[in-house]
Amino acid sequence: MKYMKDTRQTLLVVDDEATNLQVLRHTLQDEYRLLFAKDGYKALELAQADRPDLILLDIMMPGLSGYDVCTALKQDSSTTSIPIIFVSALAEADNEMLGLKLGAVDYISKPYNPGIVKARVRTHLSLVQAQELRDTRLQIVQRLGTAAEFKDNETGLHVIRMSHYAKTLALGAGYSRLAAEDLLHAAPMHDVGKIGIPDAILQKPGKLTEHEWTIMRQHTSIGAKIIGEHPSGLLHMAQIIAQNHHEKWNGTGYPSRTAGEDIPHAARIVAVADVFDALTSVRPYKPAWSVEDATGLIQQESGQHFDPELVEVFMDCLPDILEIREHWADVEPVGVA
Repeated sequence: MKYMKDTRQTLLVVDDEATNLQVLRHTLQDEYRLLFAKDGYKALELAQADRPDLILLDIMMPGLSGYDVCTALKQDSSTTSIPIIFVSALAEADNEMLGLKLGAVDYISKPYNPGIVKARVRTHLSLVQAQELRDTRLQIVQRLGTAAEFKDNETGLHVIRMSHYAKTLALGAGYSRLAAEDLLHAAPMHDVGKIGIPDAILQKPGKLTEHEWTIMRQHTSIGAKIIGEHPSGLLHMAQIIAQNHHEKWNGTGYPSRTAGEDIPHAARIVAVADVFDALTSVRPYKPAWSVEDATGLIQQESGQHFDPELVEVFMDCLPDILEIREHWADVEPVGVA
């Protein structure tokens, strides 16, 4: 019979009492691959070598305590993300609070209740999987945004700047920090549809003809198709931004001539952020505008191109916007005056 690799999730169980290790073995061995350590030094060795999915860690052990082990794991970049559940006979609230302060995700008191141990382990492994899925989706979004940059004549710093502008405006408009972070990561996808636009049009240094503009405007719908339909979350936000970031408040934008509050709010934010950065950046077909001229146009277009409330938010946030602009400034090529 060929050797079959154990593909189950791995738990590291750390306790200096053999009886406690046996109890946890019987509780968990049917569902998980188990590693065992009877002291803190062995626990650190196994954690670094095997990178378990979760650690069940006793506190009172000779040599290194569980607190010491937890601190060392959280200070090591290779193990800091491994969730740790303390399991201990120390049942005082102060002990639990200290464990959580050091970076543990949970605290189970001895004697063990097998049902509780199983439930807590499943819960925290599910949270890890959910975060990994979110991270994977974020990486996909970022890489698609990068792919679009290779087609466009704009710099990658444009995408970074306008995304941070969008996050700043979102916070100013009352978004939660988590929702603003989603917008930061979704905004780079706004022009992903340019992947489907011919290079002769996308990289033309001069003005586009009306026929060329008709083709160029299709990048919004192409982008929405690339991202696809999603019921919620980061990709949903990215899709509605790609589709709607060229709509205008007065209904003269594209592709659907949507107007006013019917335009998704995230797309209205990206419209302000995108235009401000485009105006204040050098392009093959134009020099950079001054900040004064660019902000003047945005104020002039309040109620026409842009949501009037967001223009007010933009002006209130302008000091932060300018800090972002300076931090992520384009670097001129050597020899360019």
